[in-house]
Amino acid sequence: MMRFGVLGTGHWATVTQAAALSTHPSATLAGVWGRDPEKTAILAERYGVPAYADVDALFADVDAVAIALPPDVQAPLAVRAARAGKHLLLDKPLALDPAAADEVVAAVAEAGVASVVFFTNRFVPSIVAFLNENVKLGGWYAAHGTMYTSIFQPGNPYAGSVWRKQHGGLWDLGPHALSVVLPLLGPVVDLSAAEGPRGTAHLLMRHEGGAASTLSLTLDAAPDATSFGFSYFGEHGATTLPPWDATQVEAFGTAVSALLDAATTGRPHPCDAAFGAQVVRILSAAERARSTSTIVAV
Repeated sequence: MMRFGVLGTGHWATVTQAAALSTHPSATLAGVWGRDPEKTAILAERYGVPAYADVDALFADVDAVAIALPPDVQAPLAVRAARAGKHLLLDKPLALDPAAADEVVAAVAEAGVASVVFFTNRFVPSIVAFLNENVKLGGWYAAHGTMYTSIFQPGNPYAGSVWRKQHGGLWDLGPHALSVVLPLLGPVVDLSAAEGPRGTAHLLMRHEGGAASTLSLTLDAAPDATSFGFSYFGEHGATTLPPWDATQVEAFGTAVSALLDAATTGRPHPCDAAFGAQVVRILSAAERARSTSTIVAV
């Protein structure tokens, strides 16, 4: 039974991570640490586990950590946890700049711990099956993805997220989008980007081998203009990403199992810290491209 500590006390830590860990057959929620002692105590009481005021004390009592914190807070704590010998179940994006992401990758490699970044789609059975089948099929030369959400509405649990307000859909939704485009089209070579109304980021990416893709992302769509969809085009025809057949809690439970497997077998998961750092490099390049109106190499 792997003992997990949760870092974070917000909505995601409460309703997804802690919930999944508390019911997982091969893991146990062993403690909680957060930046706000009062919220830490509330979350710990809800799940009947210790609340830690000292994150290093939590590291000493667990085998792994699940992190639900802003990316700029997550990265340095992930490095500390890895150096303490703890396996890492990370949130996306891994960091807000490539150097910080690379520090996490290096710490994981040096410590010999397992890492999984929770790109939610990659732990949903219907989407995993879709990607596996179509990677084997091959021949994909184009993809178009749209993620228009509207989180800044009253009652939305993420409406008050400071880092999401600052970095927008590019950094919050971009990782989800890239996680279902890169497996079929391959690594990104270079890209251009533009900003549209309501904080929309539009990306045009060129992939190794000549494939190309576009993404359109925003967290602040008009409430009646929300949209989600991915289409793929290749030598064998066209297809679309299937709907989910799991809840977020179930998907996170699958990610916990994936980390357990990676820790036991030593085989890296496809969504490990190295893949998370690859995504950060693409997002950083897109940010530069958007601000300079140039094509930027990744």
